[in-house]
Amino acid sequence: MSDDAKRTNESRDATALTGGRLLARNAAGNAVSQILPMAVALVSMPWLIRGLGTDRFGVMTLAWMVLGYFSLFDLGLGRALTQAVAEKLGRNESAEVPPLIWTALALMAALGAAGGCLVAGFTPWLIGSALKVPGPIQRESIGAFYVMAAALPTVILTTGFRGVMEAHQRFKAVIAIRTATSLAVLLGPLAVLPFTNNLAVVVGVVAVLRVVACVAHVVYCLRAIPGLRGGLTGRFAPIRPLLKYGGWMTAVNIINPLMVQMDRFLIAAVVSTAAVAYYTTPFELITRAWFLSGSIVVVLFPAFATSYVGDRARTAAIFARCLRTVGVILFPIALGGVAVGREVLWMWVGGDFAIEGARVLQWLSLGVLLNGLAQVPSALIQGVGRPELTFKLHLIELPPYLLATWYLTVHHGIEGAALAWAGRTALDLVLYFAAVGWVLPEGAASIRRAWRGVGAALVVLAFAAVPLGLAYRVVVLIVGALAFAGVVWSRMLSSDERGAAVSKIAAILGRADTRFEDRLRFPSEAAK
Repeated sequence: MSDDAKRTNESRDATALTGGRLLARNAAGNAVSQILPMAVALVSMPWLIRGLGTDRFGVMTLAWMVLGYFSLFDLGLGRALTQAVAEKLGRNESAEVPPLIWTALALMAALGAAGGCLVAGFTPWLIGSALKVPGPIQRESIGAFYVMAAALPTVILTTGFRGVMEAHQRFKAVIAIRTATSLAVLLGPLAVLPFTNNLAVVVGVVAVLRVVACVAHVVYCLRAIPGLRGGLTGRFAPIRPLLKYGGWMTAVNIINPLMVQMDRFLIAAVVSTAAVAYYTTPFELITRAWFLSGSIVVVLFPAFATSYVGDRARTAAIFARCLRTVGVILFPIALGGVAVGREVLWMWVGGDFAIEGARVLQWLSLGVLLNGLAQVPSALIQGVGRPELTFKLHLIELPPYLLATWYLTVHHGIEGAALAWAGRTALDLVLYFAAVGWVLPEGAASIRRAWRGVGAALVVLAFAAVPLGLAYRVVVLIVGALAFAGVVWSRMLSSDERGAAVSKIAAILGRADTRFEDRLRFPSEAAK
């Protein structure tokens, strides 16, 4: 094949990686794949608790938490690898991808081994002194933590290989492997409980499944990316850009938990630990909606990196469509939380939580909408290779947020904490949109449209928050939903999208009408 033909094919491949249908299909599959493990977890957890006992289950959850926390030992290289590979594909530099991948994976393996040794070294002190682990299960608890330490390098390498697959938009395989692994990790411990409840064995099953998942990622990457089969071949990509990007992402991952979880510590210090429960319950309820927006953003992150280096108009188009999609998904959820959140809490956890947490849920519902929208410009900024902007924006937000949280919590309790959290998400959105206007001027029109949509949403949510009877709030919910649907149809969808929707609806109705007519026919006519 000639050089010109190769460049043409590579350009076509880079464009295909940012196609609308591919991104939409991957995002939808990503969201659906998380529902099944969540449902299985709801059913399996009670059985697991009964089989292990409270103490053993508590230690196992701590082991999982330690494994998740020390996964940060990749120093952001998984995210850096996804961004760098996607950018290389956008620049049509496919030959540079294999050395880049192997370089990052070698670093991640070394960091994973270091993290595993650190966990193993601290395990005797952690189990014997730091944690109140009952004496009869201390030995098996130490064994469980040793097993987790041994599995840590595999977990970190899995992150790297998954990042490579995401950069190539191979989300179908990612989803299949992740769903199978999640189900196996949930059901595997249950499978061994009839034989033993020894923590080291139960956690060992989980560790083996993690290794199998890593092998599955490796096999798929070697099959899908032929250039990787040659191994290192003596070539290494520059390490400094990967470490620089990964370092900024590590800094973001350190400061981000302060933004999300510090309010609960302040509530416990200023109000009471009981108030933490009244605050955390509506928080956990409404923030579950983030898995929907997160499923979209994780797909678009590599698409932003791929398109930005070659076609910024396409980047702006992806950005605009993603903002619309996230808004369409999250606004009805926020409206429901504001309008009938009190009733939802009452049915779910009882009257006390409904009384104490209703206003909290209203403010948090607004925050979930604004924060979900902010995830889109955040993914764009990181995708175009500017993670330091995310860190700097968080540094700007953190001091006023902590001050506002302390002041409002002291004077208004958990409702004040929720108000401060919603205010931070508003500031977050303002700063992110300003940053996008700087790195992608082509997206300015989308940002203006987004602000108009946010303004209209705030008006509807304000009407829904008026403390009147249930009948009033239900009317606002219905009218607001209908008005929202009308705005989406007339203002947010293009003529092509409206035409496609009408054709799809007509096809569905046509099939339904045909089936209905078949049922009305006499047996003799049906036989004919």
